[in-house]
Amino acid sequence: MKSTSPSEDGEERAAGAVLFREEAGRRLYLLLRHEQGGHWGFAKGRIEKGEGVLEAAMREIREETGIGDIELVAGLSVTSRYPIRRGGRALLKTVTYYAARVRGDLIRLSNEHTDGRWVSPDAATQLLTHAESRRVLLTVEDELSRSVGG
Repeated sequence: MKSTSPSEDGEERAAGAVLFREEAGRRLYLLLRHEQGGHWGFAKGRIEKGEGVLEAAMREIREETGIGDIELVAGLSVTSRYPIRRGGRALLKTVTYYAARVRGDLIRLSNEHTDGRWVSPDAATQLLTHAESRRVLLTVEDELSRSVGG
């Protein structure tokens, strides 16, 4: 589905998720390598006209990973804001990421991605391309660690 263009106020809004699963007592995060640019990040995309933020996040998760069975972590989302250029125009991109638990490990990548990996928090901080993505991951990891005591 084609995304809508940026809003009139010069802001582009997107939604996605920091997907994780538990295996042998440790958390693994799903990182995706984007076909365009080759950077590593999370499942996310622009909010379509008429969509809510959560609705857009759920759609993007399904489209980009093939994962439909997730459990949102109540009260845990992270907002990320950073400047971008689109069509020669400077914009502020605002992304709302929800933390979501996945039960299995199977993913079905969209054509927007060339790779997907379940990795430890330490490996994720090394693999993530952008500092802002690392901040989002570390915020989620910190909150999850506090809520379950490790």
